[in-house]
Amino acid sequence: MNFTDLSVGDSARVLSYHGLTDSYRKKLMSMGLIPGTCFNLERVAPLGDPVEINVRGFRLSLRRMEAAGLQVERL
Repeated sequence: MNFTDLSVGDSARVLSYHGLTDSYRKKLMSMGLIPGTCFNLERVAPLGDPVEINVRGFRLSLRRMEAAGLQVERL
């Protein structure tokens, strides 16, 4: 399942990355989004971009287009 299939309030686990550059993948990993990490989709901006997730006790905002590179499993 792709990140874009999630709705506000959903919990998910990162499975893998798809279609992201190495540098952006490393950036996500440095922010705590490594495979196996669980997060909650907290908010979506009125126009759909950016999205806010709660991961490892902090809130992180991501561009929806970049977050779409995350393959996730809904919990």
